Amino acid sequence: MRDDRSTPLAVGFDLDMTLIDTAPGFGSVLEALGAELGVDFPVAEMTARLGPPLDLLLEPYLAADAIPAAGDRFRALYPDHAIASVPLLAGAQEALAAVRRHGGRTVVVTGKFPANARLHLDHLGLEVDVLEGWVWGVGKAAALRREGASIYVGDHVHDVEGARAADALSVSVLTGGCTREELLAAGTDVVLDSLTDFPAWLDDHLAGP
Repeated sequence: MRDDRSTPLAVGFDLDMTLIDTAPGFGSVLEALGAELGVDFPVAEMTARLGPPLDLLLEPYLAADAIPAAGDRFRALYPDHAIASVPLLAGAQEALAAVRRHGGRTVVVTGKFPANARLHLDHLGLEVDVLEGWVWGVGKAAALRREGASIYVGDHVHDVEGARAADALSVSVLTGGCTREELLAAGTDVVLDSLTDFPAWLDDHLAGP
């Protein structure tokens, strides 16, 4: 695990269910897509554990050859159905501010389509130094390493995988669909109830033993 405090601080954050509550917007897009395709998606079930790529979420309900076009249509519908209804999660602004207070850079690394991720950041006034989209699980490691992130904050076991693959400290929050037990079993280093606990944790972490 990389935790070199002699180098400038950079902290990575997941987006969906870590910084923002994507569930209402994601559900609205699924309903709109389902109406177009004539498919009754189980929206509550599909939004309960957001994290995996859209293609995997659609896989049980659509023929394999229909998924790419459905994914494209989902992303096209997204701006009109999912931006205004998605709020910040508690502590999101304060968590980013805590990194800046320590002279650090904030890096959002998300599986979301980059243009739609940018719409969320702009709409909610979240100022970050770097946005990297369309990467998932261990695929997040390349961006985290490139930006020198020594900490990655997420809500899903696949965020833990990304942090560990980047040799970064994995900090998990319980605002997504994964339980404390699942996150610990995946190998996370720290579990916080929410981002409201992050500033104090960061202060303590950087203060050292």
